[in-house]
Amino acid sequence: MKKNLLLATAILFYGIIAFAQEVNFEEYTLENGLHVILHQDKTTPIVTTSVMYHVGGKDRTEGRTGFAHLFEHLLFEGTENIEKGKWFEIVASNGGTNNANTTQDRTYYYEVFPSNNLKLGLWLESERMLHPIIEQSGIDTQKEVVKEEKRLRYDNSPYGQFLPVLGKNLFDIHPYKDPNIGYMKDLDAATLDDVIAYNKKYYIPNNAVLVVAGDIHLEKTKKLIKDYFGPIPKGKDITRNYPKETPITQQKNAKFYDSNIQIPASMIAYRTAGFKEKDAYILDVISTYLSDGPSSKLYKKMVDDQKQALQVGAFNISQEDYGMYVVFGLPVGETTLDVLTIEMEEEIEKVRTTLISEKDYQKLQNKFENQFVNSNSNVEGIANSLAKYYLLYGDTSLINKEIDIYRSITREDIKEVARKYLNPNQRLLLEYLPEENTAN
Repeated sequence: MKKNLLLATAILFYGIIAFAQEVNFEEYTLENGLHVILHQDKTTPIVTTSVMYHVGGKDRTEGRTGFAHLFEHLLFEGTENIEKGKWFEIVASNGGTNNANTTQDRTYYYEVFPSNNLKLGLWLESERMLHPIIEQSGIDTQKEVVKEEKRLRYDNSPYGQFLPVLGKNLFDIHPYKDPNIGYMKDLDAATLDDVIAYNKKYYIPNNAVLVVAGDIHLEKTKKLIKDYFGPIPKGKDITRNYPKETPITQQKNAKFYDSNIQIPASMIAYRTAGFKEKDAYILDVISTYLSDGPSSKLYKKMVDDQKQALQVGAFNISQEDYGMYVVFGLPVGETTLDVLTIEMEEEIEKVRTTLISEKDYQKLQNKFENQFVNSNSNVEGIANSLAKYYLLYGDTSLINKEIDIYRSITREDIKEVARKYLNPNQRLLLEYLPEENTAN
């Protein structure tokens, strides 16, 4: 009787979880190709207006890298109706916050306002799309901003170069070989005509999704969207045909010297599936198994038990065309990088050759269930997720059903995907070293 009661309680609990996490939304497309997603949540009097453009670091030509990241900054400069330098002042003076970010695959702009300022949020984003002022003085200003960001986040930050170095060594011809922030020589060489052409090509309604989430009246919001975004002209369709990489069949070796570190790192990296593939989800699970928390396999073995590593981890860097799967370790005491590599490979090999235990499998399922419970906990996060799932994954409903993908993953799937991608002959072995070692 007690066992049945516990089972019933568990079923009810998961039923409540599924209900509580359901995100209701409505979506449609304007005549100019702008996709619109609306999510109504009246629990708090705030609203998020956001636009995600399908343009990121990989969208460039040789010799003109970093344009998407430059535009992340440049499109705050001003518009025909917003005085230069006044964007953030307008937002703050009306009780709002805003920001933007760029990845290799997309650029995201958003504002969070009290819900009575919905109209302002929509106007700001429509101005950014329709009336940006792109001139040489603004480009020059933002180039300097980008250079300072590069110095702060990459050049002068400990281990700040590891992602660019991984990209450079894992990819030969795909644009992921170049850093999202770009090369400063490319930005310096960019002309005003180059920048205007980039804006005209990518920052168009049919290459974007608008999400409005929060305390909104649906019909009134639709009317405002039509008024502000409907008149924006549709751009030319964008065709992407990036080169395909030849599979890695022999271990690649590389070294990089970082003047900002004292402790070296051993990094093992693999080129993997794009994030729409189920394999990418399985790699997320493998990462959690190997290095999420003190009881994970790598941490318990190398940090706690054998005391070989100061830090160890595994993570799946999800991208649209290809992913990067990385396992890394920082040594303690006299431990060498070779020893770290051997010990990390030993745990990876176990995943490739044997099924993980049923206990570990259930633990992983519980972790992903818990992540699902905590996901979409605020309107701002929901807006981001809705935009991402539509624009990059092609399925907005993943905001509610992505957990089912994780639930469907079996122990056999985990072993098979590890065997498919995480083999020694498919890896990059990177020694990330303090600069003083260059004396050799």
